[in-house]
Amino acid sequence: MVKIALIGAGSHVFARRLITDFLLYSQFESSTIALMDIDRDRLDSVAAFARRAVEQWGFRTRIEATTDRRKALEGADYVVTSIRVGGIAANKLDLEIPAKYGVRQGVGDTIEPGGVFYGLRNIPVMLDICHDIEELCPDAWLMNYTNPMAMITWAINDHTHVKNVGLCHSVQTTSAELARYIGAPKNAVSYWVAGINHMAWFLEFKWRGKDAYPLLRERFKDPSVFSRQDAHWAGPDIVRAEIFRTFGYFNTESSQHMSEYVPYFRKRPELFEKFKLVDSFDRISDQEQRRKRQDEDLKKALESKEKILLQRSDEYCHYIVHSIETGIPRRVNTNVRNTGLIINLPQGCCVEVPCLVDETGIHPCHVGDLPSQCAALNRTNINVQELGVKAAIGRDKRLASQAVLLDPLTSAILSIEEIEKMVEEMFEKEKEYLQGFK
Repeated sequence: MVKIALIGAGSHVFARRLITDFLLYSQFESSTIALMDIDRDRLDSVAAFARRAVEQWGFRTRIEATTDRRKALEGADYVVTSIRVGGIAANKLDLEIPAKYGVRQGVGDTIEPGGVFYGLRNIPVMLDICHDIEELCPDAWLMNYTNPMAMITWAINDHTHVKNVGLCHSVQTTSAELARYIGAPKNAVSYWVAGINHMAWFLEFKWRGKDAYPLLRERFKDPSVFSRQDAHWAGPDIVRAEIFRTFGYFNTESSQHMSEYVPYFRKRPELFEKFKLVDSFDRISDQEQRRKRQDEDLKKALESKEKILLQRSDEYCHYIVHSIETGIPRRVNTNVRNTGLIINLPQGCCVEVPCLVDETGIHPCHVGDLPSQCAALNRTNINVQELGVKAAIGRDKRLASQAVLLDPLTSAILSIEEIEKMVEEMFEKEKEYLQGFK
């Protein structure tokens, strides 16, 4: 049937989710899933999971595992990427160095100093993957989950001929959260969402065919609705509630994320307390602990004699492949080039918009103008993305510094001289992951 290549399959929680999604479609039963990662141990664990699921459930899916990227890509119909150059070690530097200068990021993988350096590391490798696709499987669709999503999608569109979309789960996750806030089943609400990755806007949010925003505003008069504490590191949703109150539309992604894309929240200790913000170091520690638990859970599952439970996720990737292969139409939100889709955002940048998917491919929908205040917030982030892409393509330290100088959070805290010094230190400490910059 089809060949699906997963590049970065050692990220086993995400890889297991995607593998399960594809296995559960009868139409893909005779297909090949090619798993590729540079970490042989983690790759072997994921491959063992996939092969055991195939055996236990009687599927005929062929599972391949290799550390050779070209071998995995050869003849692929679909390519899914989820990579992180430098791993947690590089990510720690992205967070620790800016924090020393007073820039306490929440995640650091989108814009901010961490997001820019994330892009400087990941964009060159993603373009190498794309050049392999152009040679080995030129008709394949690339579905990228690697951050910084907007910068990578922008670079791929400008510097390769690969058919691609950037995928994220923030739209479906936020829609489920909004449904919970108003007391509706998550599948009972409808929405129209557009903007940029990690800062798209629910331009319409409906329940039972009626505008649900008035109900959401009424519910949010009670702070306990959005101030809940939970086990996830993202924590309370106070920042997004504040953005919603102030700008009139609810944005995608978590409050921890949103707090680092704007200059209002992460600059004084009392604001961290007021908005219940998590420091980046807490996130890294939590991430490391979760990875240990996930490794242990996978080991136990492989040692157990019980049948592996397979459950489909809400990720867009499998829906897209299924719609293209079967012709069953669906609407999803993906990251694509702005070809006049959102009029008041720059032409050629990366936007996240609704797309219709069928047997002829992925078709972005025209949105028109965003509300002016939403577009204005998006543009402050797009400024950073544009220079970040140019810096990665040209291996240009000066452009990288200028990208960080335009970052809304960083520029709210540091002077030009301080930012330049911080960026210089990041280049020095991360030089093993950044080749050819001058």
